[in-house]
Amino acid sequence: MIPVRGFEGATVAVFGLARTGLAAARALVAGRAKVALWDENPAARAAAEAEGLPVVDLASADWGDFAAVMLSPGVPLTHPEPHWTVEKARAEGVEIVGDIELFARTVNAAPEHKRPKVVAITGTNGKSTTTALIGHICAEAGRDVRIGGNIGYGVLGLEDMHGGAVYVLELSSYQLDLTSSLHPDVAVLLNISPDHLERHGGMEGYVAAKRRILLNQGKGDTAVIGVDDPWGQQICTEITAANRRTIVPISASKAMSRGVYALDGLLYDATGERAAEVADLKRARSLPGRHNWQNAAAAYAAAKGLGIGPAEAAGHLLSFPGLAHRMETVGMLGRVRFVNDSKATNADAARQALASYPKVYWIAGGQPKAGGIDSLSDLFGRVEKAYLVGEAAPAFAQVLKGKAPAVVSGTIEQATAQAYADAAASGQDAIVLLSPACASFDQFADFEERGEAFRAAVQRLANTQRGAA
Repeated sequence: MIPVRGFEGATVAVFGLARTGLAAARALVAGRAKVALWDENPAARAAAEAEGLPVVDLASADWGDFAAVMLSPGVPLTHPEPHWTVEKARAEGVEIVGDIELFARTVNAAPEHKRPKVVAITGTNGKSTTTALIGHICAEAGRDVRIGGNIGYGVLGLEDMHGGAVYVLELSSYQLDLTSSLHPDVAVLLNISPDHLERHGGMEGYVAAKRRILLNQGKGDTAVIGVDDPWGQQICTEITAANRRTIVPISASKAMSRGVYALDGLLYDATGERAAEVADLKRARSLPGRHNWQNAAAAYAAAKGLGIGPAEAAGHLLSFPGLAHRMETVGMLGRVRFVNDSKATNADAARQALASYPKVYWIAGGQPKAGGIDSLSDLFGRVEKAYLVGEAAPAFAQVLKGKAPAVVSGTIEQATAQAYADAAASGQDAIVLLSPACASFDQFADFEERGEAFRAAVQRLANTQRGAA
């Protein structure tokens, strides 16, 4: 773990004892801070107590004793309304931080020769793939790389830092809201489209949270900015005017006189005197589709920002094995391929998968996001049939009525079985695609659990096929 610096001898309250909160509590204790832990889930409190960590009811505690409160990212800071812990902290003048902020302060407190390199990645879509891809390039290039944040391990649970380490961190808007002193050597802002608006009070608040990733950069740092959406384009223009860091625009939809871009699967580097083709991304089996070409452009630019040579960075793109729950092939039964895109928790993310295949048997639904799937209407012609699950199923069925065949399946297991039966009956090569366009919290703890349920359903079908053979 990374012992947290700056709170030696002080008491830090920690609210929320899932992966992030427990990792932070351990790291604070390792850094010689005192902690007071609380979670409204009795099982989470019991898990903390089993580790010997002090559990304190923060609702009745004296907040004047706390130097800070560390909130898990899921705790509302401002919208729809501040959480009660936020109100108590503000009433007592207690600083509110997240685990990324604790990490940032620990990095900033280290002597220059012991500070690691930090790559921070955010965006509405593609950040997990890009984070894993940058980590893969760094590892293949021989760097001591650690990957975490909003993916995999909580950042403070990663191996302790040294001057040669590289931390590649996926950051959500929730995490960025709780971060003020992070200074990434390379910051990547992939794209921005409407998401989590209820949490940020609208689009303005969401964009403001995303651009916090650029807050502390200066001379010698690299900012990689996606310019295929109006918000990214505006941010790129604004920070270019500030002219304090190396700025690399990226695109998967247009050629640029400056930056890194992909056209028809070919990756070009236009950061020098002239644009040069550096990779044929169609050879990268784990990076299909234009959205993945944007991810590849970002990862290539970030790797260059870390000093990895262009040829090496481009070469390692092609050996990327892919990311679980993101357009991940989890099985083949006859001519039917099953693709797990459980990480598509909004319509824009689902668009990327739907646009990558000419015809799909589409499993969609869950806890709906604002706007539902209305924005995907131009892709409904690619849907052979939709199998709808979770809370969103009735509303999605209405949207699809007259535009694509659909059935309310209810559960992932039922949807998978129905989709396979129809796909197999077609007698053609077929794709059964789980790309929900929804959050998972109506039926699952997170998108990973939903994706694993799909994987298990495919395995059960395979076992049944073997038993019948």
